[in-house]
Amino acid sequence: MRKSAADRFKHLFNRSLVFVRHQNQQHNSSSPLHYRLLSSAHFSSMASDSPFPVTAQNINPQVLQCQYAVRGEIVTLAQNLQKDLQANPGSHSFDEIIYCNIGNPQSLGQQPITFFREVLALCDYPALLDKSETQGLFSADSIERAWQIVEQIPGRATGAYSHSQGIQGLRDTIAAGIQERDGFPANANDIFLTDGASPAVHMMMQLLIRSENDGILCPIPQYPLYSASITLHGGHLVPYYLDEATGWGLEVSEVKKQLEDAKSKGISVRALVVINPGNPTGQVLAEENQRDIVEFCKQEGLVLLADEVYQENVYVPEKKFHSFKKVSRSMGYGDDDISLVSFQSVSKGYHGECGKRGGYMEVTGFSPDVREQIYKVSSVNLCSNITGQILASLVMSPPKVGDESYESFMAEKGSILSSLATRAKSLEEALNKLEGVTCNKAEGAMYLFPQIRLPKKAIEAAEAENTAPDAFYCKRLLNATGVVVVPGSGFGQVPGTWHFRCTILPQEDKIPAIVTRLTEFHEKFMDEFRD
Repeated sequence: MRKSAADRFKHLFNRSLVFVRHQNQQHNSSSPLHYRLLSSAHFSSMASDSPFPVTAQNINPQVLQCQYAVRGEIVTLAQNLQKDLQANPGSHSFDEIIYCNIGNPQSLGQQPITFFREVLALCDYPALLDKSETQGLFSADSIERAWQIVEQIPGRATGAYSHSQGIQGLRDTIAAGIQERDGFPANANDIFLTDGASPAVHMMMQLLIRSENDGILCPIPQYPLYSASITLHGGHLVPYYLDEATGWGLEVSEVKKQLEDAKSKGISVRALVVINPGNPTGQVLAEENQRDIVEFCKQEGLVLLADEVYQENVYVPEKKFHSFKKVSRSMGYGDDDISLVSFQSVSKGYHGECGKRGGYMEVTGFSPDVREQIYKVSSVNLCSNITGQILASLVMSPPKVGDESYESFMAEKGSILSSLATRAKSLEEALNKLEGVTCNKAEGAMYLFPQIRLPKKAIEAAEAENTAPDAFYCKRLLNATGVVVVPGSGFGQVPGTWHFRCTILPQEDKIPAIVTRLTEFHEKFMDEFRD
């Protein structure tokens, strides 16, 4: 069954057909959007009808094939509903849209960390550092840190370009933070600061993928950034399935089977993506499992792409985050043994600074000539934004014991992480009470990924609308409750199963209302489509 499932998934991700939204001519503009499969031949038939020199049939076909469900059709529908609520209050059975589709903490009420924002404010307006009243408005350690950072910035201006890898002093700070976290040396020259982790992922895909015959092993379910970036850069997604029955376990035997299957089809597999803690699945890998993964990559000559942006988000006492860098070094492997790229971001964790666009990748185990090419690609983008660079350094070097901000910082951090754990448990318990729904525990990250066993009539109704059954469910949920979740089909899943991803980010006081709305909707949905 596994091989069949993998083959079907590869077909879905690598076919030349694309999804295009269209509206049925006999419906008005408020009708739901439908999906239809269209081939390149269909686009060609439309070529002569367009007055524009650039049309859907003559743009890069990889752009057409690319999909990113997290900001897809359902979010567009939600935004239209929000406009309608603002223009016509009381026009729906709900009074607000609750966006549970994306890991965007501050948009849902999470407050930023005070120390981080104080330092950013002082760096952005360094004239404050010379004013006497600043001492009464900002903590002493935020003032001291801002002075240190400002002195490292070219021209002491956050509006200036920096070195293409990022400001040297900030990379030094990040390397020191990595070394403190892992207990093994880290080199600032291995750090490439980026506008969040996503550009770093794109950069590595651009480096590794030479043609459609190059493959990247990705977990299924996966964060759609990976399928989208592989498609955009012309590669081949090679799926390996996480085992839902064992809490989304990663079995190296499954990865090896998919690797061998890809090789038999002429695919040159370049890298293995591992997301830990998992997105959308929320599992935290055991260290022994990580050791097996490192050994597998070493033996097979694969680059290990370690997505570790949720490293601060671990909610169960029996699990702990271990970086793949730490694991590989503890096994005695160095730069000559394994190629490893680790991704980190300021958008997740307890800080949730998504809009600041800060992150980095630590690149180890590459030859000098390849590193020169990575630097060249970084140089094409000039540099990442300075605010994001500063935040990345603060995340990896927060206040220490004895600093004025330490106690307030730890209180803010602890409160956020404790609340996230509470919210995860509340939503998990509520989902598991629903008919036909099972949801694994969220050990980490920011999401739940429940499986929904849909009645045959619901699946047939979805097919009649040319939409995936889980997307059909999610659209119905949105229209009835104002709650926005993402269909599992956007992340990949074993064919024949249906899921949705829901964030745990709405504030605690909103969780009961979400549970009530979801429960009432699900009961009515199941009654309507009961076999």
